[in-house]
Amino acid sequence: MKMMNSKMAQLSLVLCNIVWACDFPLYNLLLGKYISPLAMVSASLVVAAVWSLLPLLWERAERVEPADRAKIFGAAILIGIARKLCLMFGLAQTSPIDGSIISITTPLMVLLLSVLVGWERFTKMKVVGLLLGMAGALAIIVSSNSDTHAKSTLVGNLLVFVGACVSATYMVWFKGLVAKYRITTLLRWIYCISAIIMLPIGAHDILSTNFSSMTTGIVLAALFVLVVPTYLPNLLLNYSLRFVAPTVSSIYSYIQPVVAIALAVAMGLDKLQADTLLFAIVIFIGVGLVVHSYNIQQKKSVSKTDVGHTP
Repeated sequence: MKMMNSKMAQLSLVLCNIVWACDFPLYNLLLGKYISPLAMVSASLVVAAVWSLLPLLWERAERVEPADRAKIFGAAILIGIARKLCLMFGLAQTSPIDGSIISITTPLMVLLLSVLVGWERFTKMKVVGLLLGMAGALAIIVSSNSDTHAKSTLVGNLLVFVGACVSATYMVWFKGLVAKYRITTLLRWIYCISAIIMLPIGAHDILSTNFSSMTTGIVLAALFVLVVPTYLPNLLLNYSLRFVAPTVSSIYSYIQPVVAIALAVAMGLDKLQADTLLFAIVIFIGVGLVVHSYNIQQKKSVSKTDVGHTP
């Protein structure tokens, strides 16, 4: 049974990272050309809010303590609104390849924030991994000014990076809430609050969207990014975290840039430059060192526990 749960969890990680990878080329195809970033953020949050209400058909609503409601409101502002605004406006101004590579710096930012709040300690391997990953990300951001990266802008790359930082902040600061309540409960609160805030702000952009200019392919792409990526992958991710360690889930984030790059090149939206490939390898090595360092710590912890329980 445990092996089956582990396999299902790893399949969930593969699926949710593939879905998130599709975001980068599809958003790049749509944003600023057919749909404004503000309209996409608002509409996708409304759809996510509707998705989040569906579990009430088969489960009873879970009571959220009054003291936690303010925290959940903060989480909604952070992960529901701020992250999506950064991602949408960023991908409207940068290439899907650069965006997908920059976004995998989230585990590095989680490490940095965890050290700052005193939950983690730096090791030599973590420091080297962090420096390599940040150097690679900085190189990609700065390279947007070169002639070979005409589809990327400095502002777009920076916004995607800020979005990764926002995701990391959510993971660190709201870890207690994720452990305390059902994920369906948290997502329901987060997306309903986010939708209520953003719908009045983005309603004008939604209504002024020129739907008649969209081809069948564009409509299908828009429906996909509206319906699928916001809510369902989060359910898959949180299901997987019940059965596999967070460090394992971090490894699967490597799927995103690989799939995003393949799709972007196949769709003719972008070309993989030699310098981008080099910077991506540097980031991969950096993230890999950090993840490997966590694995070493876990093995040492298990080893000590086993020794402590030796009869």
